[in-house]
Amino acid sequence: MTRPDPRKTAAMSAALSGAVDLGALKARADAARQRAATPPPPPGGAGGSDAGPSPWVLDVTEATFQSVVERSLEVPVVVELTATWSPEAGQLSPVLERAARAGGGTWLLARVDLDANPRIGQVFGVQSVPTVVAIAGGQPIDAFAGPLPEAEFGQWIDRLLDALRDRLPGIKAAEANRGASPVGDDEPMAEPEDARFTAAEEAFEQGDFAAAEAAYEAILAAEPANAEAKAALAQVRFTARAEAVPSDAIAKADGNPDDLDAQLAAADLELATNDVEKAFKRLIDTVRRVYGEDRDKVREHLVNLFELFPPDDERVTKARRNLASALY
Repeated sequence: MTRPDPRKTAAMSAALSGAVDLGALKARADAARQRAATPPPPPGGAGGSDAGPSPWVLDVTEATFQSVVERSLEVPVVVELTATWSPEAGQLSPVLERAARAGGGTWLLARVDLDANPRIGQVFGVQSVPTVVAIAGGQPIDAFAGPLPEAEFGQWIDRLLDALRDRLPGIKAAEANRGASPVGDDEPMAEPEDARFTAAEEAFEQGDFAAAEAAYEAILAAEPANAEAKAALAQVRFTARAEAVPSDAIAKADGNPDDLDAQLAAADLELATNDVEKAFKRLIDTVRRVYGEDRDKVREHLVNLFELFPPDDERVTKARRNLASALY
């Protein structure tokens, strides 16, 4: 059975700092991806129409932005950062809506009125209106500014879908639902869910990290080589630890560089808020300053953070080189 890589969800961005609950987002990440739910078809047929509301065109506010990040675990979300006073935005908006309807749920359009929701624009560093940002797996992956001809936008979204089809389960599900799946008819059906993983994921989703940890440990006790359980266990332990870190941990660590535990807590908080390279650098710099058991403690903590990411993540590769240099 092919399951989503839990390490990818552990590095998810808190896309709207202060408004998005990263801990809750992580707790639902695997469950959302496992469902791979096919978006509901719009009224009147698979392709929809230009009249009436569409389930694939969403109006998003600061209060609901977290739901957009969660949906991007299943299909790409194209965030349209717009304003009613911009004529260029007025040109682009219908282009995006028609494309979203035609996409049949392979991607979602999330519209943000920047006048009413300025913080979202600040998060994305918007300098002109309209700006369009594609989010996948909780991370911004591509963007453009200004109006775009319909044909060019179609090419842009097609490239994104091609690049993400094997990573986001909802794309193929939506394509199959509208009868346009590129998957061959002879592709084997997915195996049923492993009840052990389902129980662990449900505990994680409910915030019962101790139960989730115990469930994954039980899987590993029976199957020591189960890489999926090992990766998920690392995520559970990190999430539980990160949620206990006080909000001022970074300031405390910066003010007291000799406090080892403060440096570890600050690195966890930086990672949880997507300052991945800063977290890695903090711990590598600490490795350079300490020796003996203290050095081993920091090194082990950093290596555990590496386990939250796919092994080919460029940030991890770079940090591993820097760690080796610091150690030797």
